[in-house]
Amino acid sequence: MNKSKLLLFLPLLAILSCGKSKSDEKDATQNTASTSVTIKGSDTVLPLAQKEAETLMLSDKGISVTVVGGGSGVGITALMDGTTDIAMASRDLKTEEKLKFSESKKEVEKVTIAFDALTVIVNPANKVSQLTRQQLEEIFTGKITNWKEVGGADEKIVAYSRESSSGTYEFFKEEVMENKNYATNILSLPATGAIVQAVGQTKGAIGYIGLAYETKEVKQLGVSYDEGKTFIEPSVANAKNKTYPISRPLFYMFDKTNANKVKPIVDYALSDEGQKIVGEIGYVPLK
Repeated sequence: MNKSKLLLFLPLLAILSCGKSKSDEKDATQNTASTSVTIKGSDTVLPLAQKEAETLMLSDKGISVTVVGGGSGVGITALMDGTTDIAMASRDLKTEEKLKFSESKKEVEKVTIAFDALTVIVNPANKVSQLTRQQLEEIFTGKITNWKEVGGADEKIVAYSRESSSGTYEFFKEEVMENKNYATNILSLPATGAIVQAVGQTKGAIGYIGLAYETKEVKQLGVSYDEGKTFIEPSVANAKNKTYPISRPLFYMFDKTNANKVKPIVDYALSDEGQKIVGEIGYVPLK
């Protein structure tokens, strides 16, 4: 190409480049979500919130949702600090948390989005298939330390629990252990998935998880709340008909002043489509 043609070509290239850049900027602006919402907290609620967020964002390009776990306590603290829009929780607010919100002039709205059947799990090699509430209490308080004491093999019990920031930890302590303290040798893990993995890999292990986390790597136990007369298996059906004794609501919590911002997420969670996802994930729909 000679010099004169090159000089004519360069301005044309510049015009084309500028035009493309402006078009790209326009497209990028159009694709940017107008509302960005953060959801944080319960690992139990996490898989449900993630799936609903993904589905909602596919149908509504104006919303961007970020979902992070860490435990109910972590989510509630973040809501208190103003670093999350919605707190996921598998337990209700504690008295001290209510006081802190009140002191900071924050009014919290609590919405039940699903129900869960808290599931006690053991390694599949364990021949024990059912335990009473009393036996579970004594295992996690350290009174029962060997599987032979509850009809199993002569093998040490290795008990796993969630960390104290977890709503599942609190719920299990209140509903199963009747507010007695966990034994000092209980192994605490930071996430529900870690408990599934640990129990699946440890022959003498026992732990507790949300129903949606149940896999073939672990075995669910039937539980009795009538001193061994009736043992009920954890399942969606048994949670729905209220025969399974360790069931609980799952919540979204948010500051009422932020209600308009989070409304699309909350409304979707309560919609027919959102409740269908609840069942698909493995939890119990509201209806």
